Amino acid sequence: MKIIFGLSLVASSSAFHISPPSTTTTTTTRLFVATTNDKALFVDETRASVSNYYGKELSSSDDLKTNACCTAGSPPTYIQECINNIHPEVVSKYYGCGLCLPQYPLEGAKILDLGSGSGRDVYIASQLVGPTGKVVGVDMTDEQLEVANKHLDYHTEKFGFGNVEFKKGYLENLGDLGLEAGSFDVIISNCVINLCSDKEAVLKECLNLLKPGGELYFSDVYSNRRVPKSLQEDEVLWGECLSGALYWNDFENMAKKVGFTDPRLVEDAPITVSSADVERTISESGNDSLDFYSATYRLWKLDLEPHCEDYGQAVIYKPKSCCGGGIERYPSGWLLDKHHFFEAGKIHPVCGNTYKMLHDTRLKEYFDFVGTWDHHYGIFEGCGSSLPYTAVNDATGDKGASTGGCC
Repeated sequence: MKIIFGLSLVASSSAFHISPPSTTTTTTTRLFVATTNDKALFVDETRASVSNYYGKELSSSDDLKTNACCTAGSPPTYIQECINNIHPEVVSKYYGCGLCLPQYPLEGAKILDLGSGSGRDVYIASQLVGPTGKVVGVDMTDEQLEVANKHLDYHTEKFGFGNVEFKKGYLENLGDLGLEAGSFDVIISNCVINLCSDKEAVLKECLNLLKPGGELYFSDVYSNRRVPKSLQEDEVLWGECLSGALYWNDFENMAKKVGFTDPRLVEDAPITVSSADVERTISESGNDSLDFYSATYRLWKLDLEPHCEDYGQAVIYKPKSCCGGGIERYPSGWLLDKHHFFEAGKIHPVCGNTYKMLHDTRLKEYFDFVGTWDHHYGIFEGCGSSLPYTAVNDATGDKGASTGGCC
């Protein structure tokens, strides 16, 4: 007989340190025996709790109790310029402090934002895809959707075009929203999948909705080992976006099982627990070695191999020239993931999977390609499966190796 705990979920939607827990009264943790109906009740209560928090308890981003899901640093200038064009109410109702968009031109792309909230990131993406693109935001909170939809006309007039749509729904059930399978170039999410009851279902829905060569580009919280049940049962830790975190290897295996064969880590940072109460709870449970990380992954919908194989191939990120070259905003080089920064004009040996990520996607025009698939030379040197994140003591802010191993 399986035991499930009903928890009140409270978390920011996007992270790096844990602030002291709220003194606000929360729903009492309940223990019950799970039948099929009980599981459905657990999911419903979880959704209701999160929706209530973001819809009723928070009035602005200043009300957030934690920033455990934020991406680091200030937004680039071109993103800040986009934010300046967005209605102040939409910006003030944004309950996060990061942005999760892939760093390449998105003109004409179709983008889906999971957990779109008040619509800030949707309206940023709207400007980046332009009049020939389309952006759809999905959220389950009526109050947030009301803010997002209220300002549709404002942004249509401000941008000079309208290409945005908001839908109410659950991320585990995107198939119920009438979204066309295989129609999205990019799916984005900022620390929202962490709140979902069935994360595998969310990944399956994303794979189904992506075009071939499209990607799921998202940030979330992960741990260096499986979070023990005693901590999963703690409302404060779950509410602080910690105990719902997936063990990193479970996440990567889940992604591979679903069909995202080669998950790529783009950036990460350790989450520092600065709340004495949270730190005490973890320590007293005997889990001082349990670490949490904020991490951004990209998952491609491509026909990739389970491991990084060597076919003697290489790529060259095009240097800037009168005829175009690389991505305009990144003339010196471009970062695919934590182990692949491509310096402009330099020959970079790559595995077959990396080759496809650049050749069979929107990135193709920015690279020159060397080699064929005619000869196989074994596993690509440097491919491994150890903890991919930078430990607290090693966090130096480096952008990643220029040509390191593929994993």
